[in-house]
Amino acid sequence: MSEYKGIKGFQVQTRTTDPVPYAQALADNPYAGSWSSGGDLNTGRGYTGMEGDIPAAICIGGYGGSGNTADTELYNGTSWTETSNLSTATAAMASAGTYTAALAISGDDPSPGYTAKNELWDGSSWTETGDVNVARYAAGGAGTSTAALFITGRNPLANTAVESWDGSSWTEIADINTGRYAIGATGTQTAAIAMGGTAIPPQATGLTNNELWNGSSWTEVGDLNSARYAVGSSSSSSTNALVFGGYVTSPSSVTESWDGTSWTELNDLATARNFSAGAGATSVTAIVAGNSANSATSEEWAFSGLDPSTTPAADYANAITGDFYYNSTTGQFKTVNDGGAPIGTWASGGDMNRVATSRWSAGTQTAQIASGGGYAPGGRLALAELYDGTSWTEVNDLNEARSNEAGAGSGTPAAALTYGGNHPGFSTSTESWNGSSWTEVNDLNEGRRGLYGIGTSTATLAYAGQSGPGSTYSVNTESWDGSSWTETNNLNTGRGGGSGAGTVYTAALAVGGYSDQALVEQWDGSSWTEVGDLNSGRGNQMGRAGTATSAIISGGNSPGTARMANTEFWNGSSWTEVADLSVARYGVSGQGGTSSAGIAYGGNNPSDTEIASTEEFTAADFNIKTVTTS
Repeated sequence: MSEYKGIKGFQVQTRTTDPVPYAQALADNPYAGSWSSGGDLNTGRGYTGMEGDIPAAICIGGYGGSGNTADTELYNGTSWTETSNLSTATAAMASAGTYTAALAISGDDPSPGYTAKNELWDGSSWTETGDVNVARYAAGGAGTSTAALFITGRNPLANTAVESWDGSSWTEIADINTGRYAIGATGTQTAAIAMGGTAIPPQATGLTNNELWNGSSWTEVGDLNSARYAVGSSSSSSTNALVFGGYVTSPSSVTESWDGTSWTELNDLATARNFSAGAGATSVTAIVAGNSANSATSEEWAFSGLDPSTTPAADYANAITGDFYYNSTTGQFKTVNDGGAPIGTWASGGDMNRVATSRWSAGTQTAQIASGGGYAPGGRLALAELYDGTSWTEVNDLNEARSNEAGAGSGTPAAALTYGGNHPGFSTSTESWNGSSWTEVNDLNEGRRGLYGIGTSTATLAYAGQSGPGSTYSVNTESWDGSSWTETNNLNTGRGGGSGAGTVYTAALAVGGYSDQALVEQWDGSSWTEVGDLNSGRGNQMGRAGTATSAIISGGNSPGTARMANTEFWNGSSWTEVADLSVARYGVSGQGGTSSAGIAYGGNNPSDTEIASTEEFTAADFNIKTVTTS
């Protein structure tokens, strides 16, 4: 018998598990940063300085409970070792540089108070060097031991002064816009960032202010999400930084990441801390130690999971179409084929700001707009929110609050259309979104709630829905041309509270709903045709994504009252069950995207409670099939 190697030129691979799409692996093992315990300092302290990164950092001076300390400690990634002390015991200094070449700049010295001293670390010892022009403490430092910035600080009030170091002396340069102290700062001498802090007056009020230095002037840019002072910070870049901890009314554990434009909240510190010190070369790794309670503990920031910038990761076995292999665990030969249902999973996304059910929605998995919705007992919302793939932000409200399957939606977060719903009857209202506000435009011809709809803000199809009391379900289909609605050919079966699917108004699906919860019809631009039924009939609004020939439907209400987690995939002719939502729900929102990148949010869970959680579906389109001899 001929060997496979002799025919194909290579041996059959043996694997212990089936390969998975890289998108699914990312969902199963997301790339995310978090804090973990590091080694304890020998001397617990706060108001300290720090430079370096993991696994090589230096902790400088600080306040140790009984007074200022000159202690300096070095970190090797596991433990701290005491080394040569500062010349003068100092706390609340600014710092700049690296593990082997650092500056300890100004700070608090009980006698005479605000010290102007500047000390240089050469990797083994400290030497006093050129003094600053304006002594102050709780200032910010950025840059290197030969090219640094000394930013703001207190003496005796919040100061706007900024000084530049050339390796031998300090020169006053352009002031920062907002005088403050207890700030975070990072970057270089010509490109730095200063965030948070507090000003006097009023004392002890946290600020969100964030300013960027371009080498000649300061500009206010995107603010912190959480106002605070006495923060720690890390990174050597003004476009890639972390800020963590701080104080508002109590010590904070909040961590935020700066991407050069805006701040994003990440995983919290394990221990809330203020007047701690942080260091790190990038936003990928960092270390923080100490706090105002003179703690000795440190924490390390690092990323785990599969890095999406590596496609695929070096240690990851991706599924390759056409691949043939032997699974030694199951004892089967298998192939990876094109097509088939998407193999993927649901993963948690950012929670909405408001719990509700049956919101109108439009967009994609990473750019979604939602508005309206209902909440018990009988409440209606005008609230609108935008999703950026990570978090939801409230924007301007609808003109008309609406609920009970809040109508259908079409478009994107920049240009959208919402129509119908319950207000409190069967609304004909249509509103247009221009990216910042809603405007009432021409009404639907028939008032309905629980509509189905797809399309864009200028080319939309609205169909089905409940148009009267009890089981009065509509067959009407209306087309929007950017200015008015026109009635077109009817559905074969009236229904409401199901879901539409599709991205263009000339090709759509009408899926499930009341009165026939498994029925599916397809629109070809002129008429409706009944096609393959759902495996699990459902109504009461589902999440939906994809096109008229490749779509997913998630959640809903099964016949009776049971909430569903089931997700089904449509390949243009039939439905296949794929991965379930993690939370069963009806009144699910989420429209647009693709069948391999869907989104579902809000709704009503099995405890009959409105929820705010978001889930994202990530998958790749292929099948793994077992080779048989039959």
